[in-house]
Amino acid sequence: MVKKRQILVIGHNTNGCTPKHEKIAHDIGVEIAKSDSVLITGGLGGVMAAASQGAKELNGLTIGIIPQDDATMANEFCDIVIPSGMGLTRDFLNALSADGIIIVGGGSGTLSEVCAAYMHKKPLVAVRNLGGSIEPYIDDFLDHRENVKILGVDTPQDAVKKILELIAM
Repeated sequence: MVKKRQILVIGHNTNGCTPKHEKIAHDIGVEIAKSDSVLITGGLGGVMAAASQGAKELNGLTIGIIPQDDATMANEFCDIVIPSGMGLTRDFLNALSADGIIIVGGGSGTLSEVCAAYMHKKPLVAVRNLGGSIEPYIDDFLDHRENVKILGVDTPQDAVKKILELIAM
């Protein structure tokens, strides 16, 4: 059996998440399910719940790695819940569990996951023009190391297509 691709979707939690973020994340979840990849999120609300809902609508497999130690804290669209009990340090589990990461807006928590992925040279794709902490880095590197460029895309379909191309390389 071949290992399934694992794609992490990150972005705004309930705070700061707009209907536009939710729609884009939902459509990314749909595309991930269509690609027969596994969706990983932080398992909570906002972008995480919207992406998970989109994947579930097409019977995709969803995993939520939550910061709490209580699995009931995860959103209702997670098939598998991993209650890390690690608080924000779970961002490293999220990043390292993924073959590639798609970014939909986000604040400092999202940036923390991006930094973890960047240091481990994980492919990173960000949807443009959504604001948030990642916007200044789209189509650029986070720092002088130039580990991986954060590639910008304009649509949910392009986000999944691009991350799948990068994973295959």
